Amino acid sequence: MVNESDPRGTAAASAADPQSALPPTRDVVRNAGRAVLSVHHWRARLILWSAAVAVGVVAVAFARLADVAQLGLRRLLVISPWWPWLLAPLGFFCIAWLTRRYFRGAEGSGIPQTIFALKPDSGETGLRLLKPHVVVGRMILACVGLFCGGSIGREGPTVHVGAAMAHAFGRWMPHGGTSAQRRALILAGGAAGVAAAFNTPLAGIVFAIEELSRSFEERASGATLTAVVLSGVVAIAIVW
Repeated sequence: MVNESDPRGTAAASAADPQSALPPTRDVVRNAGRAVLSVHHWRARLILWSAAVAVGVVAVAFARLADVAQLGLRRLLVISPWWPWLLAPLGFFCIAWLTRRYFRGAEGSGIPQTIFALKPDSGETGLRLLKPHVVVGRMILACVGLFCGGSIGREGPTVHVGAAMAHAFGRWMPHGGTSAQRRALILAGGAAGVAAAFNTPLAGIVFAIEELSRSFEERASGATLTAVVLSGVVAIAIVW
């Protein structure tokens, strides 16, 4: 017999019978019902889904601006093939100066910045990478770089923009100031940016699992994946 007063005996009994350590079915159903009827539960999801819709809209707008910038460069090339020799050095100098002077945090492609902001120890540096002015600078400078002939993709910046936008929505989230909630929002926004940039919701899910979170069980919840799919669907709907 197992001595109930002995913690080691109780632990051994629990290990021998895993089902004895599980909560009763009645408690599981009661907790699930409370979660479904909870106002905070639905408020959090509605805000997350609203952020996903906003990311999809901004991603499509960013793609249109990038196309306009590339079209402008092609028209200049028709006028004279020498324009890139003037635009490239002057344009890149202006981009570098503006980035260092006004848009610190907009350097790089955007994906490394998003991954860094997800780290628990990113601190104030991670928060600075998600400031609204960094998002604006990221989009403007990327379009200027494309107009000047830069070999720039819009997918990386869209990930950064999506993460920053979702993080901004966190001020209305219940418990939005917690580290776990902040990281969930950044993850959802970055993956939603991938889904919207490529018009492929499944790509955003895979990106969230493999590139950003590195762990499906630890990071990717059902609400997060729903937000990623919603952002991609919104982008597809707008494009079509």
